[in-house]
Amino acid sequence: MAPLIVITGPTSSGKSGLAIDLAERWGGEIICADSRTVYKGMDIGTAKPSRVDRARVPHHLLDIVTPNERFTVRDFQQLARQAIVEIRTRGNVPLLVGGTGLYIASVVLEYEFSDDDEALRAVLSVKSVVELQTMIKEQRISMPTNAQNRRHLVGALVAGGHRTAARTQPDDNTNVVAITTEMVTLQERIAARAGQMFTDGVVQEARKLGDDYGWHSEAMTGNIYPLLNQVLDESIGQEEAIEKSIIRDRQLAKRQLTWLKRHSFVQWMTIDDARVYLDATLAAYRDQ
Repeated sequence: MAPLIVITGPTSSGKSGLAIDLAERWGGEIICADSRTVYKGMDIGTAKPSRVDRARVPHHLLDIVTPNERFTVRDFQQLARQAIVEIRTRGNVPLLVGGTGLYIASVVLEYEFSDDDEALRAVLSVKSVVELQTMIKEQRISMPTNAQNRRHLVGALVAGGHRTAARTQPDDNTNVVAITTEMVTLQERIAARAGQMFTDGVVQEARKLGDDYGWHSEAMTGNIYPLLNQVLDESIGQEEAIEKSIIRDRQLAKRQLTWLKRHSFVQWMTIDDARVYLDATLAAYRDQ
């Protein structure tokens, strides 16, 4: 059975480019583990793989739902599992690629989800407002309008689903590699990408999304889109939006790094070392 190759790391670390190169050489298909690129129409603002990249290598789990539809970790896990089976059935190698650690963990640690809402409510009811808010952020659940109301916070978490990890380590046929990058280089890439988004027309993309789905739908409240809403209503200028977007993505990168460093099974490598290691791993598999 083909190994599951997981390539993760902070935003702008170069993981997607590495994955495409590996997939081309070794007969792979990419499963996108990104909580933002699942949404249709959000192409520029989420730095979604280009049409050229998708023509080079098959990509899965892009454009799954519209921005006003709910999409959960459980949904991702089910679709990713299905994609892995189908890719292996075709004799190809599945590459799970992205920066949403929760999505990756749901697959490699085999999360189990409980529908016992009352049991979950009992566990959550003893937690503080700050603890509940933190759980919501970590689980990428939409924060309720009244974020200081414990009942509303508990309700959001219950709607998001209770989960436990069936494993503490991935199975032996799974390789999890995280790309490490010098912080200065990472910040330069983040800044360059923010500017490029505006050149590529992200404001126009946001205007259409806002017209089609409104500005309060689940996906439109995250990432760069609230800033673009402010640009469109002229409460901030484009340069200010770019600067704020850079700050947000730097904060995202720090959160991604913190999350990944919790897990001992993650192998940290430079992009060059990761290429050598994964080439050797896939060569060994193909030579069997």
